[in-house]
Amino acid sequence: MYEIIFLSVLAIVWIIFAVVQDLKKREVANWLNFSLIIFALGFRFFYCLFSQNANGFAFFYQGLIGLGIFFVIGNLLYYGRMFAGGDAKLMIALGTILPFSENFFNNVNIFGLFFLIFFSFGALYSLIISIFLSMKNFKEFKKEFNKQLKNKKKIIYPFVLAGIAFFVFCFIFSEVFLLYFGIIFFILPYLYIYAKAVDESCMVKKIKANQLTEGDWIYRDLRVGKKLIKSNWDGLSKKDIRQIKKNYKTVKIKQGIPFTPVFLISFLVLILFYKWIDLWNSFW
Repeated sequence: MYEIIFLSVLAIVWIIFAVVQDLKKREVANWLNFSLIIFALGFRFFYCLFSQNANGFAFFYQGLIGLGIFFVIGNLLYYGRMFAGGDAKLMIALGTILPFSENFFNNVNIFGLFFLIFFSFGALYSLIISIFLSMKNFKEFKKEFNKQLKNKKKIIYPFVLAGIAFFVFCFIFSEVFLLYFGIIFFILPYLYIYAKAVDESCMVKKIKANQLTEGDWIYRDLRVGKKLIKSNWDGLSKKDIRQIKKNYKTVKIKQGIPFTPVFLISFLVLILFYKWIDLWNSFW
């Protein structure tokens, strides 16, 4: 049990550092994520080496397996454009922490519980932050929302027709789940327009070129001589920044919502769940 406590405290301390860095600089440094991986795997290795556990190095191997699983998931979230690079690497690092058991299937259950908590809190957190930003920048948001609503009418109509169809089927077949689908189809296009309006009106910031940092995401493509620096998910390289500084005084960048607080909240909730389940099993 002490090994789980150590790994949990280690993760909490590192995640807190990541949250502070993310809120201040809107980035999570590679050294922070990589050092968590090294410390967690190092602890697992030496724990197995000096403990008299009948399962040998199972605790260490589970850490490696967790790293592999979370490496795949982290990259899927990154290339699926759900996570920035720092968030994806922090997710990968947690793969060395979360295998609390020496049994693979027990760890799979822990992973599943963590992701259930993580995505639930993530959705709620994103909604709250987006509402706050839209209220804070209400004039810009309202203007952008109306603009998006006007431009995206072709997207709305098919969803509305599909929603009406589900309502009709619900009336004909008396199946309640068809009503739910109808409501979802009505809401989806407006949620998309809302998210797009928040992104365009609240997440774009004008900064001085000398304030750019590696990984920043420029709002639009920039022409530098004959070269075109594209606005892409990977962000700016150091070479791109040097070229931009020579040709531009100010640039517009897109800022994402700092997501590391969700990691901290989700991990703490997971620990509480894990402790509660462990106590319940001990009681019985």
